[in-house]
Amino acid sequence: MKFLSFEYQGKETYGVKVKREEAAWILPKVFEAFGNADYPKTLLEGLQKNAEIDFQEAVRQVVSKAEQQGDKESYKAPFADIKFLPPVTPTNNVIAVGRNYKEHAEELNNAVDRLYVFTKAPSSLIGDGNAIPLHSDVTSQLDYEGELGIVIGKYGHQIPKGLALDYVYGYTIINDITARDLQKEHLQAFLSKSLIGGCPMGPYIATKDELPNPENVNIVTKVNNEIRQDGSTSDMILKIDDLIAEVSKYVALHPGDVIATGTPAGVGAGMNPPVFLKAGDEVKVSIDGIGTLVNTIAE
Repeated sequence: MKFLSFEYQGKETYGVKVKREEAAWILPKVFEAFGNADYPKTLLEGLQKNAEIDFQEAVRQVVSKAEQQGDKESYKAPFADIKFLPPVTPTNNVIAVGRNYKEHAEELNNAVDRLYVFTKAPSSLIGDGNAIPLHSDVTSQLDYEGELGIVIGKYGHQIPKGLALDYVYGYTIINDITARDLQKEHLQAFLSKSLIGGCPMGPYIATKDELPNPENVNIVTKVNNEIRQDGSTSDMILKIDDLIAEVSKYVALHPGDVIATGTPAGVGAGMNPPVFLKAGDEVKVSIDGIGTLVNTIAE
């Protein structure tokens, strides 16, 4: 399944992609008609209740009933009529891992001999199709970083590596927008990576069954349809279970939390000469099994 959050007819809601259609089942409406009255009101609440109700199975059952209805179209929202929102806003900041691809670290002259973790503020989150502000008042070096995001499905602290994948609900796409000049000036990453619009996420959370080999999928980032990043998660230094085990040594992970796993080589700052984002640029990040996250830099 591919879950999403969106705005439709003036209301924020959530759903699951209709198979072979550019539309979403409006899950609150489907649950009200065919399910338990105590249904999750948001996607985050669905993830939080997952252990209690088997959220994915509950969705499968009510959608199956909706599909049999003569008026089934009334339970769908066409993508042409919705505004994509970030699929989920985590209870923690978005947790991000830097320098997790050797060639990317090298293109920015960074070492890969230690764990490098930072966070991105929830206020930086935007959805697919939303504009990324240029922020020309504070930076002249806005850059992109296409990444695989891990979505946590249950609470865990000090999670053993051997059990780490049991805590994954699914995967999403993140564009780790970074103000390179601020990153260097501040000697840390939080502010330079938490600008408003600095964390495009989506368009979906793909459940684990949609991405059976997450450590061997392609990540392709295009700027104005020019391929800039063409990498694979197989090149990650720390794998998914490593990241979950290591982060959870220090931070309790909750359902809906997101870990960004790092970016492959090919960022603008690594080009010779560097090429940073400008107003009007369209950035597309595609990951096999999830989809494509598209955002434009605001004029």
